Amino acid sequence: MVLIKEYRVVLPCSVEEYQVGQLFSVAEASKNETGGGEGIQVLKNEPYEKDEEKGQFTHKVYHLASKVPKYLQMLAPEGSLVFHETAWNAYPYCRTIVTNEYMKDDFYIKIETWHKPDTGLLENVHKLDEATWKTVDVVPIDIADNSQVDSSDYKADEDPAMFQSVKTARGPLGPNWQNETDNKNDCPKMCAYKLVTVKFKWWGMQTKMENFIHKQEKRIFTNFHRQLFCWIDKWVELTMEDIRRMEAETQKELEEIRKKGSVRGTKAAAAE
Repeated sequence: MVLIKEYRVVLPCSVEEYQVGQLFSVAEASKNETGGGEGIQVLKNEPYEKDEEKGQFTHKVYHLASKVPKYLQMLAPEGSLVFHETAWNAYPYCRTIVTNEYMKDDFYIKIETWHKPDTGLLENVHKLDEATWKTVDVVPIDIADNSQVDSSDYKADEDPAMFQSVKTARGPLGPNWQNETDNKNDCPKMCAYKLVTVKFKWWGMQTKMENFIHKQEKRIFTNFHRQLFCWIDKWVELTMEDIRRMEAETQKELEEIRKKGSVRGTKAAAAE
């Protein structure tokens, strides 16, 4: 058995703009997740082509021993908190799989994303069979709703309800911003439909851990996209060539950061 949820993240930008904004924000966030010998390693970042699909392939390694709840640190065998993330970015479709060598086939997280020019109103965009789709819990994420943000994660300068872009004049986002955007033809809009499948087969911990992982995925999606929007003036004028150059620089910088400094970055909130 696996636990599947579809997270729908609506943003006031176009699908084309988001491609640059997402890659910029991933590179920036990676720097904040790395330090003290832990964090993120980028092993591969290169173009790929398979069958009729082509895009960018990445392979990253996440070292998370210091970034999980203490009870997990105590229970987890040595090396079990090292995760491999392989991703195929054939935008506007992207596929990411997270695995763990210690747990092998008993664990994986699969994230499949379609980016569509709407406000999250499409059903079953991933074309699941009817029986599977009925089991999927749809979770809307409103980046301007501060009630969806943990108090420990809140940052005033990353609050879409307070931020206004100098370059695009977008924001601040009010409580009804999605409906207002949907009713304006000239307003850029898009939704990231993120289908997340979690498998964690470990006797006595499966349900608890699958729910915990989904809670963290929702938290990451929420915080990341709040940042993405509030950083729009940093990335809205960049080209894909700028992004690839920045990614290469970030990859080198991450290796340097891992070798020195104290551990920093997003720590997992306490499990319920």
